[in-house]
This record gives sequence, structure tokens and C-alpha cells, in this order.
Amino acid sequence: MNKLSNIDYIIFVIYFFLVAGYGYWIYRRKKKDSIDTKDFFLAEGSLTWWAIGASLIASNISAEQFIGMSGNGFTVGVAVAAYEWVAAIALIIVAMWFIPVYLKNKIYTMPQFLKTRYNETVALIMAVFWLFLYVFVNLTSILFLGALAISNLIGGGENFHLIMIGLAAFALVITLGGMKVIGYTDVIQVVVLIIGGLATTYLALTMVSEHFGLGKNALAGFNQLLKDSPDHFKMILPKPGPGASQEEINKYLMLPGIAMYFAGQWIVNLNYWGCNQYITQRALGADLKTARNGILFAGLLKLMMPVIVMLPGIAAYVLYKNGSLQAEMASGGKFNPDNAYSAVLSFLPTGLKGLSLAALTAAIVASLAGKANSISTIFTLDIYKKYIRKESDEKKLVWIGRLAIVASMLIAIAFTWKDTLNIGGEGGFTFIQKYTGFISPGVFAMFLLGMFWKRTTGAAAVAGVVTGFALSVVFNNYAPQWFGHETILYTAFINSKGVYEIPFLICMGWSFFFTVVVMVAISLAGPKINPKAFELDKAMFKAEPSTIALIVVTLLILTALYVRFW
Repeated sequence: MNKLSNIDYIIFVIYFFLVAGYGYWIYRRKKKDSIDTKDFFLAEGSLTWWAIGASLIASNISAEQFIGMSGNGFTVGVAVAAYEWVAAIALIIVAMWFIPVYLKNKIYTMPQFLKTRYNETVALIMAVFWLFLYVFVNLTSILFLGALAISNLIGGGENFHLIMIGLAAFALVITLGGMKVIGYTDVIQVVVLIIGGLATTYLALTMVSEHFGLGKNALAGFNQLLKDSPDHFKMILPKPGPGASQEEINKYLMLPGIAMYFAGQWIVNLNYWGCNQYITQRALGADLKTARNGILFAGLLKLMMPVIVMLPGIAAYVLYKNGSLQAEMASGGKFNPDNAYSAVLSFLPTGLKGLSLAALTAAIVASLAGKANSISTIFTLDIYKKYIRKESDEKKLVWIGRLAIVASMLIAIAFTWKDTLNIGGEGGFTFIQKYTGFISPGVFAMFLLGMFWKRTTGAAAVAGVVTGFALSVVFNNYAPQWFGHETILYTAFINSKGVYEIPFLICMGWSFFFTVVVMVAISLAGPKINPKAFELDKAMFKAEPSTIALIVVTLLILTALYVRFW
């Protein structure tokens, strides 16, 4: 792959100073002699709706989307867009029903929610769990995949560690300024991410157009994709029959057709967008109308993300299928679908390659900053202040928060340096799903019942987390051996390793269902109304006309997309 030219580096340096300079200006503009914890961790409610929405997307889109989702686009096609498009509906649900509960009860962290609704034991267990998850799974995987993607783009694999340190340092510059700096710099990050991403998609489509002798015409390139590979433009994959190929089975294991819309797809999205400190933190400092409109704005942006992160993968598939990109799709002489995005990037002209580098860096740095801030918030407010130094003043807590940010980043670098956790061996996207997906059913059940069923008890919450994890392990690893390959609950298929496997999203759905059953059964043995239950009223869930308008627009666009690609 060609290295970047001087113009590319100049464009990237301009991007760096633009973000860093704007962040410093935001920090200095309203800097007080004594910054309090609400200002540092929650931006003191000063984020506008568009800053909240942009920050949500900037924190969500990272190297695993650019690399992993493009690779899935290469392999499966538009069906993988379900993760993004269902997220738009999940964000509507979170904005309308989750956020009002958080804001009315003055919830600032997810462990605080658990303590307020259940008890201190549940809160402490989950606070420690989330800290480990964010540091050892999320920060490490974002650093590893980010450094790998950028080193591939600039053609300097030997600089992997230097790039990793640079990404961490860039994220620290932003994160140490607090949530307000993160939120407003994320607006720039999202603009760069979208412009750079669209430029890459445009190039990919024009490459397809030129390859088939249609001139430099992106629209003609898109139409050629539809014509050449119609199977890559089907949202619902059919269930494999007796004579299905291994390729068809592998696709279904990843995205199990219509069944996933009744199972894990909702748990993945609602847990991520509604019960995740990393995400909800941006809205928890705002008033209800601002928070809702910001979340719904993020939902609108979510609808266009597949164009940026998935479509280049489909374009790479069509080009590869027709004799192009053969060398670019190989990694160490071996074909790898995760190389789809970087294969397209290698053909970017001078200048645009620098813009794409900036877009990729924006996605990585925004995600690192968001995760580090969440780690700092949970450690400082839910552990340090409660169990280590209860008498600490606001200034001390802010400094502890900053130290936690630096410490978490150093730990992540140490564990990523020689890939101690084998992120490269498992694949970054798989690595994240493996360690977050097993706990998601229990956590989501605990939050959902805690919010909306007054009878849910603390004992049921603990049982829910344990049951959700245990059932996830059983369904994913042992159910086909113990209960057979075909049952009323699932169908197991032979995967590429020759082992019977249940689609992951189906496993997640049944794990959640039975976890809820266990939690309900335990709660029924307790009082009819738990003394710690939240007070809910209809007024909490009423929406402004502007909020309703955003929801209607989102649903209309989503309906059109599904009608077109069903």
C-alpha cells in the first residue's frame, strides 16, 4: 500500500490542531477556579442537543466498525446494517422511556442506578465489572484495532506501537478537559468522520463504475453493485436448508434472518444504548427535551452509518469477485475479509487519503475519550468517593478522575503492547462481542425490570446477572451437545470448524427470556411493591412536538429502507 504524501500529512496535522485547539478553547472559555464533579463528568448540562447526538455517534463508531462492519459487508452484505438501523429504533425507545427515568431520579452513573433501585452490593459488583470490561476489553480493543488500521493505511506496520501511543496521547488531551470538551470536540470528530467516510464510499463506487467501463460515476457504480450481487442486498437471510453451502450457513450464524429481530438484536442495542455508562453519560447532565432530541438526532445519524462503514465492503466484494483487489485483500498471503476497507483506502488519491486517515483517527480517538471518561466517572463517583475517601472535596475528585483516565490508558497500552489478550488472534469485533455479549442479557433484564416493574428485588437482580451469564455460556457452548441440534428453541448448524453452533443472537434472546423468568419468580416471593421502586407517572413520558417530529422522520426513513432491501 502506498504511503501518505506530504499533502496527506498536512491535512491530518490541520485536523489534529483543529480538534485540539477547539477543545482547549472550550476548556478555557468557561474554566472556573474550582471545577466541580458535575461539570467535569457530565458537562454541567451545557451540551446542546446536536452536541449530544454527535458525541453519541463519535463515541460509538470506531475502528471495529470501519474494519469489522466493512468486512461483514464484504461477506454478508446489507443484512449487517441491521445493527445500525435497529439501533435507530433502540435510540427512540431510550429517549422516550429510559432517559425520563434516569433524569427524574437524578441518576449520573449506572452503578448509582443499581444502588438507588436495588442495593449497594449489586452496585459495587457491577461497578467493578464495568471497570474491568471498559479497561481490558473496550480500551484495549479500540487501541489495537485503531493502531492496526492506521498502520495499514500509511504502510508502516513497524510503527504500530508508536501509532498506538499517539492515539492514546491524543485521546488524553481531549479527555482530561472533561465531558464538555469531549462533547463539543466530538462535533468536529463526527463531521470529519462523515466527510472522510463518504469520500471513501464515493471512491469505492467510482472504482466499481470504472472497472465495468461505466466511467467515473458513483451512482452507476451503486447500480452495478445491485446488478452484480443482488444477494448482498437482502436484509433478511433465509434459514439454511439441508443442501445449504458452508458459506450460507456461516452467514446465517452471524445474522440469523428474521429470527434475530425477535431475539438478540434488541438486547444488543437496548443494553448498549440504554444501560451503558459510556453512552448514557452524554445525556444525563441535560434537561429532558435536550437529552431526548440529542439521542434522536443520533438515531438519524445512525441511519446513514452503513453507507460509510458497510457499502465500501460490498464494493470491495464486487471488485474482488471480478478480479480486482486480489493483492489488497490478502494479509500475509492469506485472504481476509477484514481488509476490505483498507483495500479501498489504498486507492485513494493524494489528499483524500489524509482526510480518510483523519476520519479513522477521529472515530478511534472519540471512542477512546468516551470510554476513558466513563471509567473515570465510575471509579471516582462509585468507588473512590463511596469507599476510599468519602470526605473528598470537588477539586480532589476531579483530580482523582484525571488520574484514573491516565492510569486506565497506561494499563490498556501495557496489555495491548504485545497483544497479551490475543485481540489479533480472535479478531477485534469478535473479541468485544465475546466478552460483552455473555453479560448483556442479565444486565439488560436487571435494568428493564428495575425501571418498569415495582416488584423487582435486589436478590432477583443478583440472580439475573448470574443466570444471564450462565445461560449465555450454556446456549453458546453446550446446548447442542446436551439437548440436540434441533429443538423447539433453536436450530444448531455445523460451523466452519465442524462444530454445531447456535446463532449468537438466538442464544442471547433465549438467555434474556429465561433470565426474566427467573427474576420474576424470585421477585414474586418478595413484597408486592419494592420500597426502592421508582415512582413513574404518565407526564414523564410525554414528548414535545419537535421530539415527535424527529421520531416520525426516523421511522419513515427506516421503513423505506426495509421496504427497499427486504
